[in-house]
Amino acid sequence: MTSQATETEAIRKTVNVALPVEKAFRLFTDGIGTWWPFATHSIGGEAVEAAVFDVEAKRLYERADDGTEHDWGDILAWEPPNRFLLGWRVNPARPGTEVEVRFEPEGTGTRVELEHRGWEKCGPGERSSYDGGWEHVLGKFAEAA
Repeated sequence: MTSQATETEAIRKTVNVALPVEKAFRLFTDGIGTWWPFATHSIGGEAVEAAVFDVEAKRLYERADDGTEHDWGDILAWEPPNRFLLGWRVNPARPGTEVEVRFEPEGTGTRVELEHRGWEKCGPGERSSYDGGWEHVLGKFAEAA
């Protein structure tokens, strides 16, 4: 019973950065290509030159140096500078999940809260790589901030 709850509960990660909310949101979204660890956390690996939040097309995707695009997710909610919500679908063979990122004032900086949920739709073991993965990704974001 405990194992199943662990496999289906939402992943929650938090990081504090020394930037005001507006700047933290812009770095996370518009500046994602400056800090995201593409070599280890993308579909195209080292060939990826950019990740793009295309708000008008309601999608987040990566673009490789040969122009190939791979979708990461659909933008379901876009509320700058406070939050965005993605229908996460990096792996099309797995049911989609949701990733919500919120930006809250914390002292003179910002608390960034990430929640990755919807694991109950996935098979056993699907969640485990993301738990450490999001920690690594948010660490890179915090370093850039």
